[in-house]
Amino acid sequence: MELQRSQSLELMHNYVMSDSLRKHMLAVEAAMRWYAKKFNEDEEKWGIVGLLHDFDYERWPNPPDHPLQGSKILREHHYPEDIIYSILSHADYLLEDYPRIHLMDKALYACDELCGFLVACALVRPDRLEGLEAKSVRKKLKNLSFAAAIHRDDIARGARELGLELDEHITNCIAALQVIQDSLFHGS
Repeated sequence: MELQRSQSLELMHNYVMSDSLRKHMLAVEAAMRWYAKKFNEDEEKWGIVGLLHDFDYERWPNPPDHPLQGSKILREHHYPEDIIYSILSHADYLLEDYPRIHLMDKALYACDELCGFLVACALVRPDRLEGLEAKSVRKKLKNLSFAAAIHRDDIARGARELGLELDEHITNCIAALQVIQDSLFHGS
């Protein structure tokens, strides 16, 4: 299968109605593309992993249905197994069967929660992502009532698994999201 973003975007739109979930998936896609470029990997493949990692979440939000139900759909659409594997590996409760062993797996896990947190940080700032720094993000991470649904341990673990200091990872993801910030915050 030749990977095409347009087909993946259409699949995502067929399964995801929530604007905020769509924006989250676009944010993770941007971060994955940024890291693919940094690590000299396939930007299209990595981007599609980010774009589709939660496409089944609205229909099957409970573990282990998410992402197992999505993996079945991706196989029906003939997505490559390495894409499916990475998406499965982002769920901690599936680690026994799908450990994060590939760089793409580790990057997805590292970007998922952090992108959600960065968008939350940006939404309470007049300049959104402009001027947002790792130091202020780390301060917000300590405030457990802010974006309370975000798993802070996953953010720290993700950076470690990717082999990066947390500040560097935060800075990288901010840079990635700045590229698409108009689509993330349009109407916000």
